[in-house]
Amino acid sequence: MAKLVTFPPGERYKTRETKARLEDRLLRLGAGRDTVVVALGGGVTGDLAGFLAATWHRGVPFVVVPTSLLSMVDAALGGKTGVDLPDGKNLVGAFHQPVSLWADVRVLRTLTEHAYRAGFAEAVKTAAALDATLFRRLEADVARLLRRDERSVGRIVARCLALKGRVVASDERDAGRRAVLNFGHTVAHAIEAATDYRVAHGEAVAIGVVAEARLAERLTGLPHAHADRIEALMRAFGLPVRPPRGLDPKRIARAARRDKKTRAGVVRCALPETIGRMPMGSDPTIPVDATRDLLPFLVRN
Repeated sequence: MAKLVTFPPGERYKTRETKARLEDRLLRLGAGRDTVVVALGGGVTGDLAGFLAATWHRGVPFVVVPTSLLSMVDAALGGKTGVDLPDGKNLVGAFHQPVSLWADVRVLRTLTEHAYRAGFAEAVKTAAALDATLFRRLEADVARLLRRDERSVGRIVARCLALKGRVVASDERDAGRRAVLNFGHTVAHAIEAATDYRVAHGEAVAIGVVAEARLAERLTGLPHAHADRIEALMRAFGLPVRPPRGLDPKRIARAARRDKKTRAGVVRCALPETIGRMPMGSDPTIPVDATRDLLPFLVRN
């Protein structure tokens, strides 16, 4: 027998307090070890419901049914679950793989234009990091994708999931190589934290990918023309490429120092060498100085 358990939408509700309320609800429903948690929603729902499933009775199965484009191309797959703290994103969580994932692009018809376009930030990130052919397809298909052509969208979703699945299978617990998926996310998570999550994840990723692509020009030799293409593609999907006006770049830099990839106080970024290729080796991240290296790309001209 299925029971509906809900919580308010938005990243600001992805908290320990929300998880505790959901746990109390499960307790009242008499949920036992035979419970299956179905995460029906976007990335926040998947992260929170997955963490709930990971800890309820020390772990029960969960199924992901993503309803946003952002979740379909990225968040729904990989087993990273968790909640945010006031000082940082996803700082408390667990690895808990879904037993099944069902993505139906027809539900994307229900999204607002703003929410739909935001999902392409993660698609561009995946292509820029892992697949130059996918990047060219995104460039060529912008108009069809923005019209929500289901065949075109379905191809993008399937390819993004295949690419991410391959990376996750090689490094499920995020011990090294999986960091290639974090391109743009050091800055993105910092922007989210610095704005108290008023900037949505997809928009923060778009800004972060562009900022880190510019940083990659200097640190990994990413060709300037490639960074230009990445920025142009984000703009083509109607996504922001600069931090919000009035946001102090130093606040973003401070938030970046609390990122999960920080080691011994040193911020690390996953930066591409060319479109579709990340540095080789078990650890593809590069140490950066949050103030010296990142700040120039966070100042809004």
